[in-house]
Amino acid sequence: MRIGYGYDVHPMGPGRKLILGGIEIPHGKGLLGHSDSDVLVHAVCDALLGAMGEGDLGRHYPSSDPKYKGMSSLTLLEDVMAKLTSKGYRVGNIDTVIVAQAPRLGPHLAAMQKKMAEAAGIDPDLINVKVKSGEGLDAVGEEKGMIAHAVCVIEEV
Repeated sequence: MRIGYGYDVHPMGPGRKLILGGIEIPHGKGLLGHSDSDVLVHAVCDALLGAMGEGDLGRHYPSSDPKYKGMSSLTLLEDVMAKLTSKGYRVGNIDTVIVAQAPRLGPHLAAMQKKMAEAAGIDPDLINVKVKSGEGLDAVGEEKGMIAHAVCVIEEV
């Protein structure tokens, strides 16, 4: 058994769709970055890569590479899962937290869980998605960005 931890943060801004857990959330701002900037999927990928001892997302999918521009983060998750499978591991479970002041994400958590599970090729019961507000504090509380944390357990097949 191996444990991995992932973390990601992205600023928010106008003119972008807000994509979290692979789904579009209606909101006036989106997350800024090179890919679709799905902070939740990025944290999950980092946790899985870390558990495998494979570094982080930037090592495998650098933002300096134009082929990742605008790419769906679910495609990155699919690729990370292919690496995990090829190394002889399976997911034990994934637990996540999104830290966001707005919009209200509670109604979307089950859809995020389902979408990420589909991309990862695992049972949705193996992924847990939680949300916490920024409580009006720091950049998250001021709606300038979002943060996601993920922890996972992987096991040898």
